Amino acid sequence: MAPDPTRTTPWWRDAVCYEIYVRSFADADGDGVGDLRGVTARLDYLESLNVDALWLTPFYTSPQADHGYDVADYRDVDPRFGTLADFDEMLAGAHARNLRVIVDLVPNHTSSAHPWFVAALADGPGSAARKRYLFRDGRGPDGVQPPNNWQSLFGGPAWTRVADGQWYLHLFDPEQPDLNWDDPDVGDEFESVLRFWLDRGVDGFRVDVAHGLFKESGLPDVEGMTAAGETLDDTMSQWDRPYWDQPGVHDVYRRWRQVLDSYPGDRMMIGEAWVGTPESMARYVRPDEMSQVFNFHWLSTPFSAPALRDVIAATYAAVGPVGASPTWVLSNHDVVRTVTHYGGGDLGLSRAKASMLAMLALPGAAYVYQGEELGLPQVEVAPEDRQDPTWLRGGGVGRDGCRIPLPWSGDAPPFGFSPETAEPVRTWLPQPAWFADYTVERQSRDPYSTLAFLRFALARRREVVPGLSHEFHMLDRGADVVAFRRDGVDGAPGVTCVVNCGTEDVPVGDLGTPLVLSAALAESTGHLLPNSAAWFQS
Repeated sequence: MAPDPTRTTPWWRDAVCYEIYVRSFADADGDGVGDLRGVTARLDYLESLNVDALWLTPFYTSPQADHGYDVADYRDVDPRFGTLADFDEMLAGAHARNLRVIVDLVPNHTSSAHPWFVAALADGPGSAARKRYLFRDGRGPDGVQPPNNWQSLFGGPAWTRVADGQWYLHLFDPEQPDLNWDDPDVGDEFESVLRFWLDRGVDGFRVDVAHGLFKESGLPDVEGMTAAGETLDDTMSQWDRPYWDQPGVHDVYRRWRQVLDSYPGDRMMIGEAWVGTPESMARYVRPDEMSQVFNFHWLSTPFSAPALRDVIAATYAAVGPVGASPTWVLSNHDVVRTVTHYGGGDLGLSRAKASMLAMLALPGAAYVYQGEELGLPQVEVAPEDRQDPTWLRGGGVGRDGCRIPLPWSGDAPPFGFSPETAEPVRTWLPQPAWFADYTVERQSRDPYSTLAFLRFALARRREVVPGLSHEFHMLDRGADVVAFRRDGVDGAPGVTCVVNCGTEDVPVGDLGTPLVLSAALAESTGHLLPNSAAWFQS
């Protein structure tokens, strides 16, 4: 897309990006699995949401051991999802609708089916091919014990032994061997991959496990780690692990930044970087590194005014010192859906909508996960239907419940996700019958639906954000209230956001004209109800 000469800040700074979990978005060929032509067919819907960009989860050639995050070919499309021509058509269609496209990049590991790993197994110890991965001799007699005590995030040991006796590291599934980023071949290969997709016209990259590429020298044991390991959430939140946030990652992102800056149009990258301190986060978004990193603290925070105020303060403590902008997210394909996280039912939905309004009012970019616009709760997936490797390897219940294929229309599965056939298509994860109450078709007819709410909120956001300061200041409206104001610039009115996390109505009559409401104000008093939020313009 041609750059806008009137824009003074990068397009991504205030963008709303919609995450498409490709397998579960829309199925065009009738196999029960979403695909790129399905995305293309729904571009008008995406445009109608008033989002600015799309993030697509991996669609590359893959055995699908971890649903695409095990990449066998970074420069091609898996036949399940289509072809490169299908990708180009989707990208052109998105750009024609002024939608930017961000693709997922998986640099921590490849698939065990990747030609590099196949060669590593064939060429044996000491070979150039084997040095691209983290192979080590084992401990104990005849090397029968793993090189250290690291455990996979998906459950079980993080090491697998091969026929010649060496072991290879996989922080995730055994079919996802970790790359050795100390080998120069790896850095050169990923620069080439970046250029391949940039040349095709993508607008940016979401970098998977951005904090995990380098491991501490010597691969030391983790103190206190047991053979039982930990849950995925536990491991991702242990900041001091010798495989997280090592200094070498920053050299990689400086190199990538130079590549991105050599292309027109403010190409960007956003990192999935789970780090423990504001100072650590700030290092990823220095001017010569990443454009953004996800702020994951909000999505794990309870619906509590003190907790939400703390998240806001901590986020700005992280990005402020390096002049970066924050990135807000309530949900994604790896966590429990927001409605369920906040208590489920009407209460959870009310809180999810209120938190969404707060997130959209804050300066910076916001990411919306597919289905949030429908108010989808988490689905309880029967054990026999679960496919997440986390579940299969004993690492917990898994993430399938937030990945159920979207309900588009109709009263029964597949709810328009797949084409109509004589026998209804069985989707790769089964949809519950109650999805009939959440379809896009049904909500599009209801002016009070969650879909209508988010469309309206995003339209108002698009109108007012250009006239708002990138700064904001918190307001004291009570212990159970989160309130902040962004002043207008160049004569434009400002916007005040108020979130009522308490149990009592909150007076708001002095704040100006209501602009967006997550729930109607109290009929008799005009007060803001509990578990709701509103924007006021003045």
